[in-house]
Parts: sequence; structure tokens; C-alpha cells
Amino acid sequence: MSSWKSLLLRIGDKCPEYGNTSEFRDHIETCFGALRRELDHSANDILPYLLRCAEQLPHKIPLYGTVVGLLNLENEDFASKLVETTHCNFQEALNSGNCDKIRILTRFLTVMMCNKVLQPGSLVVVFETLLSSAATTVDEEKGNPSWQACADFYVTCILACLPWGGAELTEQVPEEIERVMAGVQAYLSIRRRAYDPGLSFFEDDDESVKGPGEKDFLEDLWGRIQVLSSNGWKLDSVPRPHLSFEAQLVAGKSHEFGPISCPEQPHPPSPLSGAAYGKQKHDAELKYPQRIRRLNIFPDSKIEDLQPIDRFIVEEYLLDVLLFLNGSRKECASFMVGLPVPFRYEYLMAETIFSQLLLLPHPPFKPIYYTLVIMDLCKALPGAFPAVVAGAVRALFEKIADLDMECRTRLILWFSHHLSNFQFIWPWEEWAYVLELPKWAPQRAFVQEVLEREVRLSYWEKVKQSIENAPALEELLPPKGGPDFKYSGEDGKEHALSAELSSKVKGRQSAREIISWIEESVFPVNGFEVTLRVVVQTFLNIGSKSFTHLITVLERYGQVIAKLCPDQDKQVMLIVEVSSYWKNNAQMTAIAIDRMMGYRLISNLAIVRWVFSPANIEQFHISDRPWEVLRNAVSKTYNRICDLRKEISSLKKGVVSAEEAAAKAKAELEGAESKLTLVDGEPVLGENPVRMKQLKSNAEKTKDEEVSARDSLEAKEALLARALDENGALFLSLYKNFTNVLMERLPDASRAGTLWALKSIHANAMVVDLEESVMEVDNENGKPKNSQVNGRRASNFYNVGEKEQWCLSTLSYVKSFSRQYASEIWPHIDKLDAEVLTEDVHPLIRSAVYYGLRWPISEA
Repeated sequence: MSSWKSLLLRIGDKCPEYGNTSEFRDHIETCFGALRRELDHSANDILPYLLRCAEQLPHKIPLYGTVVGLLNLENEDFASKLVETTHCNFQEALNSGNCDKIRILTRFLTVMMCNKVLQPGSLVVVFETLLSSAATTVDEEKGNPSWQACADFYVTCILACLPWGGAELTEQVPEEIERVMAGVQAYLSIRRRAYDPGLSFFEDDDESVKGPGEKDFLEDLWGRIQVLSSNGWKLDSVPRPHLSFEAQLVAGKSHEFGPISCPEQPHPPSPLSGAAYGKQKHDAELKYPQRIRRLNIFPDSKIEDLQPIDRFIVEEYLLDVLLFLNGSRKECASFMVGLPVPFRYEYLMAETIFSQLLLLPHPPFKPIYYTLVIMDLCKALPGAFPAVVAGAVRALFEKIADLDMECRTRLILWFSHHLSNFQFIWPWEEWAYVLELPKWAPQRAFVQEVLEREVRLSYWEKVKQSIENAPALEELLPPKGGPDFKYSGEDGKEHALSAELSSKVKGRQSAREIISWIEESVFPVNGFEVTLRVVVQTFLNIGSKSFTHLITVLERYGQVIAKLCPDQDKQVMLIVEVSSYWKNNAQMTAIAIDRMMGYRLISNLAIVRWVFSPANIEQFHISDRPWEVLRNAVSKTYNRICDLRKEISSLKKGVVSAEEAAAKAKAELEGAESKLTLVDGEPVLGENPVRMKQLKSNAEKTKDEEVSARDSLEAKEALLARALDENGALFLSLYKNFTNVLMERLPDASRAGTLWALKSIHANAMVVDLEESVMEVDNENGKPKNSQVNGRRASNFYNVGEKEQWCLSTLSYVKSFSRQYASEIWPHIDKLDAEVLTEDVHPLIRSAVYYGLRWPISEA
């Protein structure tokens, strides 16, 4: 890498390029000097690279802005081109809805204004354009309020860049910035408060609990900006290197930033139904998601005494680093611990990372990325960060009963993986008390699932050794035994059949030969159940040595299973047999069923039926086993659709290319044919005969390719249509099953109309039973003083009954599936409403579905 690139990239870091100094002024002067020398012959390389650095290392924008300001003094044309390029990039980002680019370029424009590169009035025009678009969007008559997510995003962009330039704007254009602030205040008065219970980390954050004085994210940011403004825009978390060069920069020429335009939002749905509004709202929130959802893990005393705005700025820094350095985890950790702020922020860093790991409906990156970053941060800050992470785990464990089920599952997967990278060391004795809790208590279930996942990542004896300080927890370890092969040591008719089938497989008989043997010798004598049991048990036993063995058996003899189980009823029996064979190993149960679905030996509807069979229903609140199988089935169905959509998109491009190639070849042939002349009534070639032959051949070939491309596209579109129909049937079946089992168990709506009321049923009953005993009752809220409120520990007590916990867990999964697959569910919402979410359905079921779809009950 050339020296000027390295200096730009490493500006602000402690690194060899800058002699390990950390003075921003020295870095800026060194970098500016190198760029000035290269400017005459490398301007076309410097400009795009400088912009890329500013966009992808946005926490360094104040430094890049000052470098641009100094370059503006030397070469106004270069600065003018940079402003012009930024304008093009900004407009392109607006048109495409690239949120990260819009947000960061708004900050870059603000910093260029501070460095006298951009006119303050131009920046105000940008703000007012965004503000005008936002106000129009939420206007009931002129706009489309279902797209408020876009309007909120634009206003957030304006507020988010004021810490970087509010002081300069107030000094240079006080009336204009006051007008912008008044416009923001007016916008906040006409928009709807954007509280979304479907995306809350904790289950008790429903609308009935949310107080009227609670602020949503935009209102909170506005409050922080107002405090900053009243403090004279003074803050510590944003470097202001331009102040060191103010005497020089004031002589620079400030450039105009051309007008921008915000794209029009889709027209309001017509007719204006709740479902149509909800669908557009969902689309808007997918395109303009709220970037930060705060997970307040630690008490306020753990976060340093910061200005309100500092928290927001550090969150922005951390999220930017996570975003742009996601391909380089060690660099990511290095930048995260070296942010340009003068205070410690380990607790805030942990909260921010965990808020992303647990972000709903899904994190920006795969959970493994956050796992690796946390590991690298523990190594980068060995004296501080591991203790902070441990504190976060303990705090979340205390609240686990209220944690959303999707978040709980992610936390289990992360924690087990994290411990596997740190020799499984954890003070398990702190949690040994969970054994005294009921088997359905969420804390006990959490410990059990973590230990089960650890065994998957290591081996049983190793995990047992890791809990030697709390040996009683061995009770929560999964069974140590391997597969439960029914014909391992017993004699009998079935045993002989299994041995014979095993010898046929070892003899490499074909699937067709085995099918003939079954049809002629096994099925007529023994009936279907025995035949299925022998075949499945034997095949699974042969494939039990490893995942590769299982795949080999299914590929070679899948036809045998398909012939035996052609319909849903038989496939459910097949799944029961697989589950029985691997009853001691939840992981292999999930893998075997998943692979069989992949080979189309089992349908997703059969899996749904099996998951909702009586034996599995009883485990809904104490085990992840049935839920893992169901998640895999729905995910695989969804992934098939995604793959088909990608293939169709690619094929459409191929069809366009094939059409263009065919049209071009046809035009060339017609052009050549037009040159034919007639002599004595016979055509004479005006072109070379060989070339004419080539042109005809090429025209025919390109036409055939066009037809072939169209046929391929039609075939894939037919597959997609079929897959979408299957998907609709899957979700209808899933919600019918959820509704049926919940309606059987949920208390009457008059007793349990909210989650809080459902949680309190058992506790209230206990208060009535024990009010004569030594237990004191808190007269203010009717709860026992020593109870575990919502599952939080008080002695060894958990005050939610098993039936209520089962309902709570199952409702949480209803919301989780609705939220994760909302885009696929929305096209079927009318059918779902008509057939499942009828007037008779319990309000908690309806709430779980609608909150998952981010469709408030009031709008639905």
C-alpha cells in the first residue's frame, strides 16, 4: 500500500505510520503533507479513496474533514470535485434507500461545513429537504403515514449529525438552525409514537405496561440534543481537530452543495384497510430499520457520568465499527477499544454488542460474528472486559424469565459457544440453586440448555468436569448414552430382519433390490409398523457413526424410505421412529430430521404435526428439542423460497441478455440479407457466403438460447409459485396447531387478558393460600414480598405455575415465528384472519401474532 493510503487509513491510530504518537494535529499535518505532494499526479486516486475512508471509518470523519479543509486551501478544484462527488453519492443513496450511506454522508457534510469546505446554508437546505419530506410523509392527507419509518430515519439523520456541527451552525447561521430545530419539534408533534412491543427484548414490555410518558427512540434523541444545545454544544465524545487549524481554515473557499430530492413514498393503500396499512408499514420498517434498540443490562451506576448525548455517540461509533469491519474481527476489536473518547466505556460497549446480538427481528450480522468480537475484546482488554461480560450474563440471567424466547435462544447459543472458547470455565456454584426450582422455571431451563449445547461443542465428560464446583448440576446434563438401537442385543424375528437388511446394505444391494425384498418378504408377513421400525432403525444404525455415514445412507437408500412413507401420516410415524432412535441426542434428532426433509423424505407439514403431538407438547416449556426441529423445518422452507427468488432474479437478467443478443444477431443477418441482388431473377450474394452462413447460424443459436432462457425462467417461476403455496399451507397449519393447543390451556380472557395477568395467576393463588402464614403480603400490589417477581430470584422460589409457564413459553414462540417470517406471512394474512384469528380466539394469541407482525392491535 502506498504511503499516502496508509496514512489516510491509519490517521488517528497509534501505529508505526505516525510514530505511535496520538496527537490528532500531528496526524493531520503528516497526512495532509503526504496528500499535498501526491495531489498533482494522483488526484483521481486520492478523491475516491478519501471518500471511502470517510464512509467506512466514520468515527474518523472529523479528522478526514480537517484534511479536506487543508487541501481546500491548496487546491479548490479538488475540494469542489469532492463536494460534487459527495452530492452524487448522497442523491444515489437517497434514491436507493441506503440508510448507512445517507446517515454517514450527512455527518461528513456537517464536518466539511465545520472546516469551511461547505457553505452552512447548503447544509441547512439538506436538513430542510429531509425535514420537508418527513413532514409530508406522516401527513394524513398529503402523505402515507404507514411509511413513518422513513420519515423518522430522515429526522434521525439530522439530529444525529448535530453533535458534529451544532456549535458552528449556531454561530454562523443561528436563525436557519433555529428554524430547523422548530421544524423537528413540529414533526415530533404530528408523528405517531413508534413503540413496537413486538421487538422488545423483554416480554412484559407490552402496551399496557408502557406508560404515556415513555419516550421512543427519536423522542429520546431529541431530548439529548436539546440538553446538548442548552449546554452550548459542548461535549467530549466528538473530536474537534479543526479548531487547531481555525486560523488557516477560515481563508478557505466554501463550496455550494447542489439541491437534493427525496424519493416519493408509495401511495397509501387503497382501499385503506388495516391489513394493507400494516403490510406497507412492515415494508417501510424493513427498508428503514431502527438502528439502535437499547438493552439496559447494567444499573446506571455502572455507566460513567456522561452527558446524555455521549451515550448515543459512543453507540454510533461502536455500531459503525461493527458494520464496516465485519470482515476483519481483530481490526474490529482493535478499533472498538480505541474510540476517540476521553472516558471509559466498557459497560456501554458490552450493552451495545449484546443489544445487537439479541436485536429483533434479527441482528445485522450472523450471531457468530458477535461471538468472535466479544472473544477478541476479552483478549484485547483482559483486565476489564471479561468481568463486564460476566456481569452482563449474570444480569440477563436474573431477568431470563422475562426475556423474549428468541433472545433467550440466542443467548444460550452465544453463552455456550463463548464458554467453549474459554475452557468452559464458569462459577456454576452461583447457579446451583436452580435445581431447587421447578423443572419449568426459566432459569433452570436456561442452565439445562446451556449444558446441552456445551456437550455438543465438546464431550460429556469434559462438560461434567467443568461443573465440578457444583456437581449436583450433573442432573441437568443431557443423557450420556448414544443411540437407542432396538436390535442391539436381543434375539427375535425383528432382530433377524434387521440383521438381514444390514447384510444387504453391506453387500451393496441397490435400493430397488431392497424395496423388492421388503414388498415380497417383509411387509406381507409383518405389517407396516414392524417394517418401518426395522428399516428406519437399521438404516439409522448404519449411519450413526458420523454425519457423513448418515448422508451416505440417505442418499443411497432414501428411495426405500420414500416408498415406505409416501404420505403425511406415515411420515409422522417415520419421525417418531427417528426421535426414538436418537432419544438421548437432541442434536442428532434434529440433524436426521433436517436431512430427511432436505431429501424430501419428510414434508414440513409432517414435521409440524409431529412437533404438536402430545409427547412434544408436554416439553414446550422445558426443552428446546421440539422447537429446534420446528425452527429448522420453517427455515429450510423459507431458504428454498429465497434461493428460488435469487435464481429467478438471475434468470431474468439472463433473459434480457439473451433477448439483446438475439435481436443483435437478427439485425446483423437482416442487414446482410438486404444487400442481396438479383441477376437474371436469381439472388446473388452481396456478402461473403461463409459470413452469411455464420450470421444465420448465430441468429438461430441466439434465438435458441433466448427460448431456453425463457423456458428456464418459466420453470423456476412455476417452482416458486408452488413453493409459495406450500409455504402458505405451512404457516396456516402452524398457526392452527398453535391456536388449538393454546386454546385448550389458556385461562379465560377475563382472568388472563395480558401477559402480566397470566404470570400473576399462580402467585395470587399462593397469596390467598398463604395469607394466614408467615409470608407477608405487600398491600400495595398484592404480591408476596419474598416472591420471585416474573422469575427473578428470591430465595429458591418461582411463582409462576407450570400451566401458566407453558402458555407463556408457547405464546413467546408464536410471536417469535410471526416476527421472523413476517414477510412470508403477510401475503396470507387475510386467510389467517379468516380461518385462525377469529373472534373466538383468545386475545393473547391474537396479540402474540400481531405483535410479531409489528401490527399493533389498535391498527389491526
